Amino acid sequence: MADRPPLEHALTRLALVMIARDEARSIVRALASAAPHVDRMIVLDTGSTDDTRALAQAAGAEVFDFAWRDDFAAARNAALDRSDAAWNLILDADEWIEGGAESLAPARLPAAGGDFLGLVQVASEMGAGDEASSARSWIARVLPAGVRYEGRIHEQPASRLRGERLALVIGHDGYTPESLARKGDRNEALLTAELAAHPHDAYLWFQLAKEYQARDRSAQAALCFAEALRLARPDEPFRHALVVRAITAFKTEGRLDEALALLEAEFPNWQASPDFFFAMGDLYLAVAGREPDKALSDHLPLAEFAWKKCLELGERQDLDGSVAGRGSHMPAHNLAVMYETLGLAEPAARYRALAVQLRGG
Repeated sequence: MADRPPLEHALTRLALVMIARDEARSIVRALASAAPHVDRMIVLDTGSTDDTRALAQAAGAEVFDFAWRDDFAAARNAALDRSDAAWNLILDADEWIEGGAESLAPARLPAAGGDFLGLVQVASEMGAGDEASSARSWIARVLPAGVRYEGRIHEQPASRLRGERLALVIGHDGYTPESLARKGDRNEALLTAELAAHPHDAYLWFQLAKEYQARDRSAQAALCFAEALRLARPDEPFRHALVVRAITAFKTEGRLDEALALLEAEFPNWQASPDFFFAMGDLYLAVAGREPDKALSDHLPLAEFAWKKCLELGERQDLDGSVAGRGSHMPAHNLAVMYETLGLAEPAARYRALAVQLRGG
C-alpha cells in the first residue's frame, strides 16, 4: 500500500489516534498522559461492553464506533480516517506516555507536517516482584498525515518513508497475566490466519513465537523461532530481539545444541549487546547442568565471562528488544548465586551487594 497524499490544509497539528475495546481498566490513564501534548484525541471503539466509551468521552476524547472484523489494520485505518491532523500519535489503551514528551512539540513535529515516521521506545512491563523488568522495542508510532497500516495483526505502517528515532517513551502493561489470558487466544488465532496467507513472513513467525513464549508454551515457541530464523534476513530490524529470544527459547525447551549453534553463529554480531551475553550466560549454566563433568572447567567460566561482560557493557536501551536490568542488576545477581553455589563467599557477597545497588536499593 502506498502512502496516501497528505492533507493539503491540516486543521490540527497533532492528534492522538487509538482503537479500544473493553479497556475501562486503563484507558483514562492513556488519555490523561497524552492530553497535555496533543490537540485532539480520537478513540475508535470496536465493540466495548464495559465503560470504555463513557470513560474516554469524559477524558476528552471523541469516540466513534467501528464493527470489529478481525483486522487491526482495518481498525487503525478507520480511526486514522477520522483525523485531520498533520501528525498522528498512535497509542493503545494499555499504554501511556512515560517520558520524552518534548519530542511531540511543534519544534519536532511542525504543523506543516513531515516526511518521516517517528520511532518511539515502547517499554513493556514483564514479570512481577523481584522478577519485574521491562523490554524495549522501537516502533513507528508518530505518523505524518496520509500514512496507513497493513496487516491483520502486529500491523505495520505501509510506508516507504524513513524512520527517525524520537525521545518519546511509551509504557505498556499489556503483558500482565490478566491481559495475556484475555487476549492471547485472539492473537494466536489472528497470527495463524495471517501466516496462512503469508507463510514466508519472518516477522509474523517471530510474533507468534513471542506470543507462545509469553504464555509459557515453550515447545511451540521454539518451533516458531526456528522458522523465523530460517526466513529472516541478517539485517532485519528485529534481528537482535529474535536472536536473543530464540537462544532463550531453545534453552528452555532443552534444545541446547541448537542454542549453542545459534550463539556461535551470531556471536560476532552482538559484541555490544548485554542481552546477548546475558542469554549466553544462562545457556552455559544450562549446559553445565547437562555436562557436570565439564562444568567447572568449561561451562561455568563461560557463564561467568558472559555475565561480567553484561556489567562491562551496561544498559543498552537503544537496542530493539533490550530488557532493562540485563546490563546491571540481573547479571550481578546471577554471579552472586553462582559464587554462593560454589562456596565462594567473598565474591558472592560482593556481587550480591552490587545487584542491590544497581537495582536501586
